[in-house]
Amino acid sequence: MLTTPTGTDLYALGALFPIFAVLFGALLSTLLGFWVSRRVLTYLNIGMLVLSGASMIALWNQGRAAFTQTRVLDGQSLTTASLHADNPALLLGLVIVVGSLMTLLVSLDTAWRARISFPEFDAMLMYAVTGALLMAFSGDLIVLLIGLEIMSLSGYVLSTLQDSRRAEESGLKYFLLGAVGSAILIYGIAFVYGATGTLNYAEIALRVGSVSGLLPQNTGILVGGALLVLAGFAFKIALVPFHQWTPDVYSGAPTSVSLFLSTVVKVAAFAGMLRVFSGALADAPGWASVLQILTAATLIIGNTAALLQRNFKRMLAYSAVAHTGFLAMALLGTPATGGAALTYYLLVYTLMTAAALAIVAALQRTEAGMEITDMRGLYYRHPGYAVALAICLASLAGLPPFAGFFGKYLAFQAAFQNGYVWLSVLAALTSVAALIYYLRPGMLMFMPDRTPTREYAHGQRPPTTLTVAIGVAGVTVLGLLPNLWYGWVSNPAIWQLLAGR
Repeated sequence: MLTTPTGTDLYALGALFPIFAVLFGALLSTLLGFWVSRRVLTYLNIGMLVLSGASMIALWNQGRAAFTQTRVLDGQSLTTASLHADNPALLLGLVIVVGSLMTLLVSLDTAWRARISFPEFDAMLMYAVTGALLMAFSGDLIVLLIGLEIMSLSGYVLSTLQDSRRAEESGLKYFLLGAVGSAILIYGIAFVYGATGTLNYAEIALRVGSVSGLLPQNTGILVGGALLVLAGFAFKIALVPFHQWTPDVYSGAPTSVSLFLSTVVKVAAFAGMLRVFSGALADAPGWASVLQILTAATLIIGNTAALLQRNFKRMLAYSAVAHTGFLAMALLGTPATGGAALTYYLLVYTLMTAAALAIVAALQRTEAGMEITDMRGLYYRHPGYAVALAICLASLAGLPPFAGFFGKYLAFQAAFQNGYVWLSVLAALTSVAALIYYLRPGMLMFMPDRTPTREYAHGQRPPTTLTVAIGVAGVTVLGLLPNLWYGWVSNPAIWQLLAGR
């Protein structure tokens, strides 16, 4: 195999601009924190995120890449890159930016009550977004690992920023279990390298997909590596039985941090899984059978545990586990149907989850959140937030005409069409349980209540209200007109680029 580095020219550096814009915001938050108020830094970072998102739109269909090399592999000339600004990366990057923007908007109102209103919050959040974008744009396993660790380390800090025993406990649990997940992932990457002799997605896909590209004795090593990588990702997205940290961290961390962890971090992890399992290791044996078992367990345990919760924030945490199962079903589809379904569902999931947690952050009196029974009579105290939360819960439950219904339908369709009939039936049955635990607080909000107000007295603030409006408008419009987003992401040509092939 001959290797010719082609470098990274100024044109190729355009592929890095969306990441550089976010990183620049993180560096400014780090350097200017002593002289500029935290609110000014937040608006600056919002501007950097908007600039990053605009640059992604400008890069559409350009297929730029950075750190490229031309290799001669088995007599074929193959150009590979460590970082791709291809259309799949841009779509997933836009979803990451949307979730990050909603997090910063909510923090403008609620960070001071959560005792995290200082520049370090913005700096860590922007570093985490930088890592998330690296995962979505990655062209090899090393860049993926670097992005994952940047995002994870920043997430550990964000979880413990609040000066409370509850936050410290949740952050420590997140760190310990996350470190185990990262170690397993690194072992898996080492196995994949040992089996294929490369870390680049395109080269791995070429070796795994060709009969002569992989030695027979390396097949077992490849299967072991793929399963270890799957287990490492399972920690990050909270697949059962790797989900133990999720309810404690989501309920113990400040709500704006829970919003970020449940949306942006999950989107980034699924972006990495899409790159690896629908691209590089798409033809590797073993991992799909294990993933369907983990998905089934996640659907059953996530929905059942959510039914038993009394704390509203903890219920949303277990529902996030259940939604991980629905999202994972899309990975079992073909790259074309599964990639489109996953991207649509991730945007919808981000909008409805962020809006619901924004309302909780605005109204809760303590960071532990509200009991489900505290939701009684919310409509008579905060009618706007009550209606918005009802719409978000209906969408999370998968009720038409909201976008959550179409997202679940696409995930079911992707798995069903690829032969996973029993899993699709199980997912439909567990969705019935979701109706119960989502509709229970939804009905309580509109029941009369004579008890004193149970929420923060001045809950409605413009940035939070804007966040809720974006989420509610998004799930409503995308439910009524799903092709506004799905028509964009469903082009099969987009998903042929997953492994840089």
